Amino acid sequence: MPSISWRARTVQASPIRKLKPLADQARRAGKRVYHLNIGQPDIPTPKEYFDGIRQAAQGVLAYSPSQGLDEALDALAEYYRTFGIALSRDEMIVTTGGSEAITFALLAVTDVGDAILVPEPFYTNYNSYAQITGIQIVPIETRAEDGFRLPDKKTIEAKISPKIKAILFCNPGNPTGVVYTKAELAMLAEVAHKHNLYLIADEVYREFTYDGAQAISVLQLPNLEDRAILVDSISKRFSACGARIGVIASKNASVMESALKFAQARLSPPTLEQYGLIHLLRSSQYQNFVREMIAEFARRRDLVYAELQKMPGVICTKPQGAFYVTAKLPVEDAEHFVRWLLTDFSLDNETVMLAPAAEFYATPGKGRDEVRIAYVLNTDALQRAMRVLREGLLAYTNSPVMQV
Repeated sequence: MPSISWRARTVQASPIRKLKPLADQARRAGKRVYHLNIGQPDIPTPKEYFDGIRQAAQGVLAYSPSQGLDEALDALAEYYRTFGIALSRDEMIVTTGGSEAITFALLAVTDVGDAILVPEPFYTNYNSYAQITGIQIVPIETRAEDGFRLPDKKTIEAKISPKIKAILFCNPGNPTGVVYTKAELAMLAEVAHKHNLYLIADEVYREFTYDGAQAISVLQLPNLEDRAILVDSISKRFSACGARIGVIASKNASVMESALKFAQARLSPPTLEQYGLIHLLRSSQYQNFVREMIAEFARRRDLVYAELQKMPGVICTKPQGAFYVTAKLPVEDAEHFVRWLLTDFSLDNETVMLAPAAEFYATPGKGRDEVRIAYVLNTDALQRAMRVLREGLLAYTNSPVMQV
């Protein structure tokens, strides 16, 4: 029988989704499962988004231009303008989700065998994008005990080799909730200039900041026009994960010309979903929607962090942004613990599903005692889920047979 490819053999299964069969089994057994493993907000998508789709849903459902509909690009340009970011149509491409935007960026600036720097822990699918494009992730270590702040410039520069072509980072951060300071971003910009690297910023959680923190865009940093690449998505800010609408943007014409070739090869981004976005961004409601949603996530963040602080042996930093917290648990193998919660534990016939954090790292052995918690449920459900987690952690750590 012919063999499958190297890519197929090496690309990892998603740690966010791979335990779904166990959750399905728990539900079939009559348990309620609180899903804190995946970044799927439970807040209803704005009505205006669906109105735009309904108004466009007639006649022939045609391909959109490979770059995206002109009206969508114009609406996005107006959205970015509210952050002081000026972009023309030819400096943006509508992509099939943020995932495609990241893949296009990597394909545009790296060759097979190259490498990129990424602060770890990082969004686990970066591993998959790197393996698919044939490049390597070289991790920049950050630690829960330090609030996942970036190390100093010297430490980052020590990681640079001739194979390194770019620095990819998420701000605000998934899975850590960190929001990088102006000084941290300026330091990354200095490294990029000094070593002739691209700076790729995943900014899908731009609005999700708390306690006065502010996410500075890579396109707001001075003198980076030739090397700054923004990747973005509407999934989170408009609670529209299934729409699969993302953006890649850069002032570098060569990057955008290259990305457009990849966009043409996949033909077009989703058509109806772009009409939903156009209608929403032209309405007067989307900014109110985002403000109310961020206020709700701040309440959820406060609840989850407060409950984690009550759990013996748990180490975590209060997130400044996004809607995740990475917590270090008093266990040897967090994946074993997460599996056990689904297969062997329940409280009042309820259990909880988390994302083991080891595969959010590129360094072997790191993150084995950590989990990512997505606080995407309403506060009542979160309160119950955190009680289940607390009692489950106590039961697990007090049962030696459960430690592996």
